Amino acid sequence: MTIKVTIWNEGRHEQLHREVQEIYPDRIDGAIAAGIAHPDFEIRRGTLDDPDEGLPDSVLNDTDVLLWWGHMAHEEVSDGLIDRVQQRVLKGMGLLVLHSGHHSKLFRRLMGTNANLSWRESPAGDLERVWVVNPSHPIAEGLPPYFEVDASEMYGEPFDIPQPDELVFISWYSGGEVFRSGCTFQRGRGRIFFFSPGHETYPIYHDKTVHKVISNGIRWARQKHTDGRILENWHRAEPLHGRPDKPKA
Repeated sequence: MTIKVTIWNEGRHEQLHREVQEIYPDRIDGAIAAGIAHPDFEIRRGTLDDPDEGLPDSVLNDTDVLLWWGHMAHEEVSDGLIDRVQQRVLKGMGLLVLHSGHHSKLFRRLMGTNANLSWRESPAGDLERVWVVNPSHPIAEGLPPYFEVDASEMYGEPFDIPQPDELVFISWYSGGEVFRSGCTFQRGRGRIFFFSPGHETYPIYHDKTVHKVISNGIRWARQKHTDGRILENWHRAEPLHGRPDKPKA
């Protein structure tokens, strides 16, 4: 069955920074789309500067899994859009939050925390060794025991998030730091996967292993159960078995 995937990227670095334009001439969302292209995926793309902030209801309501990448324009995303995306996740839409999307309004809303962490960005980048600590997880399918990103932005612990439902990856950096770089959560009926490798000034989204992780994450996050009752708040005026007998005097 085809999975309807929407890749949302704020798209600002590609407009403003020549270095990013050179690495990602078709934007970050374009590099991801090209890397994960597969007959199983029907891929759409949107950016913050598109009409309806790139996610009109017609697209959002027709999306099985949403990928979210943002960095410098988190506060420009409207609360109305965050409300709509949150409700879609609660109703079963899968969500992949990538790299600096950890500080997005959306991820913070869904986590209920600030999602702060330590970080370091240098021209040469840090070597990042991503260890697969849960090899039986579907997101780890087809991966080696570890893989390396030659140049990466360092993300380090402590990472201000709730305890993940599942921890799939832990990264070690050449500076000595470690980080929970692949975490899953469930909110309502929606599955969420946070995956940290992917800074805009390094060609990480051209990496085939990163594409494999993202593709696996999409397949895992897709909600196959579509006929279940969506929880709502309702008034049950009568007891389930009718009115109880009056208490005896």
